[in-house]
Amino acid sequence: MPHTAFIALGSNLGNRAGHLHAALDAMSSYLTIVETSHLYETDPILVTDQPLFLNAVCKASTRLTPSELLRAVKQTEVALGRVKSIRYGPRVIDLDILFFDDALVDTPDLTIPHIGIPERDFVLAPLLDLGREMRHPRLHLTVSELWQRLQMPVPPRVMPVGEKLWHWGQGTKVMGILNITPDSFSGDGLAQEPDPIAAALAQASRFVAAGADILDVGGYSTRPGHDYLPVEEEINRVVPAISALRHAVDVPLSVDTFRAEVAEAALDAGASWLNDVSGSRSAQLAGRAGEDPSQPSPLSPRASVSMGALAARSRVPLVLMDNRAPLRTGPSTANAPSGPPSPFEQSSDIVAAVRKELSAALERARLEGVPRWHRIIDPGIGFGKTPAQHASLISRLDEFQELGYPLLFGCSRKGFLGKMAGGAPVDDRLPATIAANAIAVERGAQIVRVHDVRENVQAVRVVNAILAGSPSRRPPSSA
Repeated sequence: MPHTAFIALGSNLGNRAGHLHAALDAMSSYLTIVETSHLYETDPILVTDQPLFLNAVCKASTRLTPSELLRAVKQTEVALGRVKSIRYGPRVIDLDILFFDDALVDTPDLTIPHIGIPERDFVLAPLLDLGREMRHPRLHLTVSELWQRLQMPVPPRVMPVGEKLWHWGQGTKVMGILNITPDSFSGDGLAQEPDPIAAALAQASRFVAAGADILDVGGYSTRPGHDYLPVEEEINRVVPAISALRHAVDVPLSVDTFRAEVAEAALDAGASWLNDVSGSRSAQLAGRAGEDPSQPSPLSPRASVSMGALAARSRVPLVLMDNRAPLRTGPSTANAPSGPPSPFEQSSDIVAAVRKELSAALERARLEGVPRWHRIIDPGIGFGKTPAQHASLISRLDEFQELGYPLLFGCSRKGFLGKMAGGAPVDDRLPATIAANAIAVERGAQIVRVHDVRENVQAVRVVNAILAGSPSRRPPSSA
């Protein structure tokens, strides 16, 4: 029968996140990773003159015995480059078995549960993500009770993005929009410029200078009633732009697409973030651009891979958005599914309905191997909801924090804002956008996606400064 083990992972040398990802890949050869915690950056213990650690815990299923599992993880450490050094000193990778079912093991080589669990914040914080009510079989206390006894602040949650490390709770991130399209609803499509790449470079430089933390590159307009775009054309729009941008700006690049073929090509070109407006449902909605999904793609032999599997394999963040609007996945309207059958108009609680859909998307991402620290949620502002529903979602945005993930909020210049503002046209919705973003940040949004970077960066900084001075109104330090 399979056993359940909890294994702690830590690294404080070199590419720390890369070492943890490599450890997960290596351990997958002898166990099944069921779930991961968030990723935490923590101070070293005892030997303090060394770099900060990245720590996580994974829950795994294995048929190995405790002693066999110990040998396997120690072999993994050696294979990944760990060498003997001073006790509690710096290390490329550190793997410790915390729990093994409810077993009590006491041998010269192995103690289960791990003796350090009750006193280490870098172990207990990740365990809280995996099971607050999980009980220590020796102390007979829950993980939550052990944490309360520790009386320490939760260490910062972090997310690897390309070569950068984002710390949640240290200011809202701003995502600048680069539309490489001729038909963007907002009128800023760069594909209609004489030289779209030059226009994208110029706009990206302005955005980064104004304070953008990340740029979101899209080649397929998903505005209401959008036209179908062949997958080859979408790739031809976004890949040259990303290839040029990767050498021109020093911020991560996101690709805004629901097609795995496009996402894969964008990652190869230099993107390090996937923004999926289908909530990872595109593989369920259709095959490849209306084609027979059983047939090979001329663009990529792995074109039928899901967005979640691609994010997991590439170790990049994945934004999962709730979307009730039709997606034109094929050249005919017959290939434009509108999502699950129950429309939100029939729901008495829009927040509960969106949370349910996001929970399902998060579960799909987990099953496909996306680590918890790379999952981001987006309530899908502007995608298949009414103005009244948008008002409810924004006013109750803090309720999404209960899902436990960073939240991206994208309302920039959208139609419902124009209606709320008394019919403001798309090019006159900046004040409305800033108002909605200010409320979203106050209610815990960690990322805002905008067309007007300079103005929104300024507004976000003011909101963050106010919240920092008012602890009772401060958003959660982590998602």
